Amino acid sequence: MASLLVRPTAPDTQGAVINVTPESAGWTHVGFRVHTLAKGQRLEASSNDQEVCLVLLTGRATVTCGEHCFEDIGQRMDIFEQIPPYAVYLPDHVSYAVEATTDLELAVCVAPGQGNHAPRLIAPDSIKQSTRGQGTNTRHVHDILPETEPADSLLVVEVFTPAGNWSSYPPHKHDVDNLPHETLLEETYYHRINPEQGFAFQRVYTDDRSLDETMAVENGCCVLVPKGYHPVGAAHGYSLYYLNVMAGPKRAWKFHNDPDHEWLMNV
Repeated sequence: MASLLVRPTAPDTQGAVINVTPESAGWTHVGFRVHTLAKGQRLEASSNDQEVCLVLLTGRATVTCGEHCFEDIGQRMDIFEQIPPYAVYLPDHVSYAVEATTDLELAVCVAPGQGNHAPRLIAPDSIKQSTRGQGTNTRHVHDILPETEPADSLLVVEVFTPAGNWSSYPPHKHDVDNLPHETLLEETYYHRINPEQGFAFQRVYTDDRSLDETMAVENGCCVLVPKGYHPVGAAHGYSLYYLNVMAGPKRAWKFHNDPDHEWLMNV
């Protein structure tokens, strides 16, 4: 099995600092990249057989795909402004370009596509915002590409966890293809921390503990969740952001809580 903790690297020629492919992760559906582009820098790519969700983490850009042009989009200059991002959905088998109109941090979320949808802008005012949990289990959610919105495979969401709080908690999993009770979804967690010298912890474990890893997550790291429960804890004094990408055989998010911790739902 691939290492579950993927650390950022120096930018390659296209500005990629994180590059997770199904081959590198040892799974089937999810791919994930993060690019850092300087103002004026241009990224050109093809979606091949995968649909794509471009998430502007910070900065502004012009995104073009055939006759579609989304010009100078973006409003969030710092992730921890905690406002929803701009995003762009692209189907499989198209070419696209992203030109940074300011310094840009761009997430590229990919999963198998079937050509069922046209390119479209996902504007901040269309993104549902919600708060989950209570007390030290409180976190704030932006549903960028939920199952209620058109796509073939991708599910994309970002979560802000206040300092000292828990998230993806009580621990839950989605690794069994058993609708309506649970769906099989691979998942990536892309973490950012404020202030950036901080850290968080993420545990990924199965009922039989054949997989049981706990990782110290630093700013810019990506955690792979091929199966099992996957709670996250933010250290005192350090706010936590993560961007989740999920995909599997069926496009639905149905999860199963760890029975040992189910009681927390009633606290």
